[in-house]
Amino acid sequence: MAAPSPGPREVLAASPEAGCKAVASRSGRRGLLWRLRDKQLRLGLFEISPGHELHRLTCMMQAGLWAATQVSVDHPPRGLPTEEDFSEVLTQVHKGFELGTLAGPAFAWLRHSLGLAEEDYQATLGPGGPYLQFLSTSKSSASFFLSHDQRFFLKTQRRREVRALLAHLPRYLQHLQRHPHSLLARLLEILHHHAERLLPRRPHRPEGKTIDLGPQRSWLLRQMELDTAFLRDLNLLDYSLLMASQQLQEDERGPGGSLLFRSARSVQGLQSLAEPGAQNLRLLPEGPNALHIVDGPEQRYFLGLVDLATVYGLRKRLEHLWKALRYPNRAFSTVSPALYARRLCQWVEAHTD
Repeated sequence: MAAPSPGPREVLAASPEAGCKAVASRSGRRGLLWRLRDKQLRLGLFEISPGHELHRLTCMMQAGLWAATQVSVDHPPRGLPTEEDFSEVLTQVHKGFELGTLAGPAFAWLRHSLGLAEEDYQATLGPGGPYLQFLSTSKSSASFFLSHDQRFFLKTQRRREVRALLAHLPRYLQHLQRHPHSLLARLLEILHHHAERLLPRRPHRPEGKTIDLGPQRSWLLRQMELDTAFLRDLNLLDYSLLMASQQLQEDERGPGGSLLFRSARSVQGLQSLAEPGAQNLRLLPEGPNALHIVDGPEQRYFLGLVDLATVYGLRKRLEHLWKALRYPNRAFSTVSPALYARRLCQWVEAHTD
């Protein structure tokens, strides 16, 4: 059932102007040395403060996200998403702009299933602090942002990509239910007119060509097969596996460390044990299993499959034909979804121990 829109007072409670004033006040109190140190630690990230060309845009995004999330705060999800939830479009009128939330109840259910409190989500993405601009090397014309605490990542999408995401949303949620430790990025919300896509923040790529996973390698290879088979069946390609790493502390290494390895039966929220080998065995001792994290003997790895919206349609088929004719003896990324999935799995197998 579609959730009703909040009244005008709730929609305009966090106006763009309010967010801008909060940012300006806080920025004025920061010292020069603190700002220089902050920018040094966040290479490739720039605070979108007053005067930035994207400041007004991000203020509108913050106000729109705050109001959109207020709907699910007032009307939390009850049970699994319905067919109407997947097709709902909620348009809210703000001062100087309109913002539509696409399939809002379905994404609210996903956030709830991940243990993400709506009030926390709202506070992080609302006008409480400036967004950060992320300078990407992506060949697309998309814009990238991080929330002020760097917990959430925002990316603009083309209309055809948004349509693909919405078309596959029911199967996407079913896949995450069946495989709670899937490597697929968690898409938390889609908005229109700017159609932003939100997903958890990811660290930088690790150095080196081979990843030492020890006994966790077999799980990763199996989960890669399951996730890429799912994307292949959706006729998708051009997705990527992002990897990052950090050194394990001494007390985190080995079976006597602070991280526990238990059977898949102890995983919280496990929906199916039909494929126990597809479940990540790494569990934090006092909380649910952290997504996209695998511990090797020496390093902790953060993994995720991202960019899940490119369909192998007529445009990609023509691109494949043109490249095949122009570069007959060269390999390129525009191939069939089946070959793309198989090639990525083979790459992961060849670069892990």
